[in-house]
Amino acid sequence: MSKSAMDTATDTVRNTAVNRALALGVLASGMLMIVLDGSIVTVAMPAIQDDLGFSPAGLSWVVNAYLIAFGSLLLLAGRLGDLLGRRRMFLAGTGVFTAASLLAGAATSPAILIAARFLQGVGSAMAAAVSLGILVTLFTEPGERARAIAVFSFTGAAGASIGQVVGGLLTDALSWHWIFFINLPIGLAALALAVRVLPGDRATDADGGKGTGTGTGRGLAARADVVGALLITAGLMLGIYTVVKVEQYGWVSAHTLGLGALAAALIGAFIARQATARTPLMPLRIFRSRGVVGANVVQMLMVAALFSFQIVLALHLQRVLGYSAAETGLAMLPAALVIGAVSLGVSARLIGRFGERNVLLTGLLLLVTLLVLLTRIPVDADYATDVLPLMFLSAGFGLALPALTSLGMSDAGEEDAGLASGLFNTTQQIGMAVGVAVLSTLAASRSERLLADGAGRAEALTGGYHLAFGVGAGLLVTAFVVAYVVLRRRTR
Repeated sequence: MSKSAMDTATDTVRNTAVNRALALGVLASGMLMIVLDGSIVTVAMPAIQDDLGFSPAGLSWVVNAYLIAFGSLLLLAGRLGDLLGRRRMFLAGTGVFTAASLLAGAATSPAILIAARFLQGVGSAMAAAVSLGILVTLFTEPGERARAIAVFSFTGAAGASIGQVVGGLLTDALSWHWIFFINLPIGLAALALAVRVLPGDRATDADGGKGTGTGTGRGLAARADVVGALLITAGLMLGIYTVVKVEQYGWVSAHTLGLGALAAALIGAFIARQATARTPLMPLRIFRSRGVVGANVVQMLMVAALFSFQIVLALHLQRVLGYSAAETGLAMLPAALVIGAVSLGVSARLIGRFGERNVLLTGLLLLVTLLVLLTRIPVDADYATDVLPLMFLSAGFGLALPALTSLGMSDAGEEDAGLASGLFNTTQQIGMAVGVAVLSTLAASRSERLLADGAGRAEALTGGYHLAFGVGAGLLVTAFVVAYVVLRRRTR
């Protein structure tokens, strides 16, 4: 080979590596924007209520509208990404989310803000559902994929803590409107770069072969299971709505049991249809993989449990220790730094040496220890001695999340990568919704009983939070057992 040909080949490899790195940056930035939006809003809720005149019940829909749209559309968006093109779906979702952020920031009434939040959820689902699918098809070599997943996982794990800091600072320094306006430059930059660096889509022909174009509506019309799409979207939307309203109606109310049964029936009908449909929306072959099934079950349990760390601990800092929103965000910042250092610095190397399963189990053990120790946090806790040391145990996030993500996408072929990505994100949202409903209800009930028994407000709240931490630890122990039994060791 001539020297000029060798130089050309070297430049091609270098340019490909740069483009993949930029593509990873685009995907991670999109996920960071979505995660930041969720945590920023929680900090600004009191200011939003005062400015727009939300009722206490109505205020919850600033969160619920987003969560219902996001959680119920992830699976559908992931499969449509496989059919229409994941790049198209990511670009469209990022565009919808950015435009909805502008509408939310300019909202002058509760109705406008709730509608904008629903649209944000739609856009988030479209972009997030295919992000992992794009990532695993870009990075096929195990070491590179592990490092890419570590970066992607870090944005999700640390973004929530960073969002609390940013949300508090923006709300205090400017106004709540800017927690949404900040998405505009991020979204526009992500769109501009994504058009250049994300790989083009290959059309899927009606017979299942790969076409040569960039995807057309004919592929969707020929392959989409419209009835299945309606069943799963309606079932998930109704199920998530039922869960987020549990705190208002109770677990054994007619509202919860009736809507829960209807949601289960819709999802059951969807599964039955997928077993017989000519072109199923969710081919059931994906559940033949122990890695995919086990990782999704572990994730649901883990995310439900870790609500007690990310939210309940923040509530303890504010409602018991008297921290402001900005102070709470800064107090949680060390956890984000630890997670980032572990995710980006060591997780990929540990996965490469010991395998995803062993790294996941180690991370889960650290997280169990964290929540068990939080069950002993005192009413008059000192941050430096009682809280800060526990932040280092959050390294378990940095170990568990990249390993779990890699396992969840491990056996997905290129034709199902979007579906596997959407499924993984869907179980995450279901776990979050269940965690919020279960742990917040248990904590509130425990606090009410303690108040009735004559305990002070701080003692009663702390007792409720201790129960939430304990239940969260139990969920993590269950996740550890599932991971140990179901997930196989993988030869590297």
